[in-house]
Amino acid sequence: MSETALYRKYRPQKFSEVLGQDHIVKVLESSIDLDRLSHAYIFSGSRGTGKTSVARIFAREIGTSVNDITEIDAASNNGVDEIRALTEAVSTLPFESKYKVYILDEAHMLSKGAWNALLKTLEEPPKHVIFILATTEFEKIPETVISRCQNFSFKRPTQKVLKEVVIAIAKKEGFGLEPASADLVALLGDGSFRDAQSILQKVMGSSKDKMISLAEVVLVTGAPRGEMINDFIRAIDENNLGLGLASVSLALEANMDMLLYFKLVLHKMRTILLLRNLKSAEEKLREELTDTDFTFLKALAEKRDGKINSDTLLTLLTHYDLVSHAYLPEMVLELLLNKLITTKE
Repeated sequence: MSETALYRKYRPQKFSEVLGQDHIVKVLESSIDLDRLSHAYIFSGSRGTGKTSVARIFAREIGTSVNDITEIDAASNNGVDEIRALTEAVSTLPFESKYKVYILDEAHMLSKGAWNALLKTLEEPPKHVIFILATTEFEKIPETVISRCQNFSFKRPTQKVLKEVVIAIAKKEGFGLEPASADLVALLGDGSFRDAQSILQKVMGSSKDKMISLAEVVLVTGAPRGEMINDFIRAIDENNLGLGLASVSLALEANMDMLLYFKLVLHKMRTILLLRNLKSAEEKLREELTDTDFTFLKALAEKRDGKINSDTLLTLLTHYDLVSHAYLPEMVLELLLNKLITTKE
């Protein structure tokens, strides 16, 4: 297996390889075909969604050579002096192309003075210059800048898309993934192509077999073991507060990420509701889950009058964000268990 980072090795090189961003690709392709290019664009979205990759593809598709594409990390070049140097450089003509393209990554990191220095150029740009500002925090971009750019919001890839990507890449690298393994890698990727591919590379790098099992993914990533998650859900179903608290305690002792632990609980709770209410999904879910998990979740799905229902899932969902901000994340889960288990039906 190559030592090159997978997210670099399999970075899309043309629009047809960009996944999950059809709403953006179609508009950009159309603008190129019609020769209706803007002088400035903002690509916003969470990390690992393809903003910089699409910016590079766009630059190449309009015929810009490597020598006329400049990438700037705004996180480390965010001062007035750096931006003034940039605005002076844009006045020079391209070396080999019709356009000079400037890609400013993490643009939200620019200082107030830097934005003011850039604003003049955005208001009256040379005809041969195109700016692409990539950002994970669109709300930090000044309104005066936003109004002078075409704005594109990148979507987080779904778990289904991430799963397909990691399976395809693993195959190209000579590995196979059990369905449950691919599902967990995609879930851990958390809506980021880059993160999912980095996790996959870590797992493949330590695998002793060409077929990667769920146990290997759990071991390498430190994800909570399945029984820990199942015990939390079983505790709610059986009104067994002690079992639930013990499950959280074990996860804490194992130094598990509480947010990830909670996310996996939500994932399995959703699976129960799908098994209960969407019969057409059963075969697909059977393939994705381990035999133990499928049997456990299917049994809960068949309990129509149990406590694992949409109201319980909604209660859990409304507390999800609290875990990442809590001083003691495990306390959120412990309080939730107390609320759900002591609530009278």
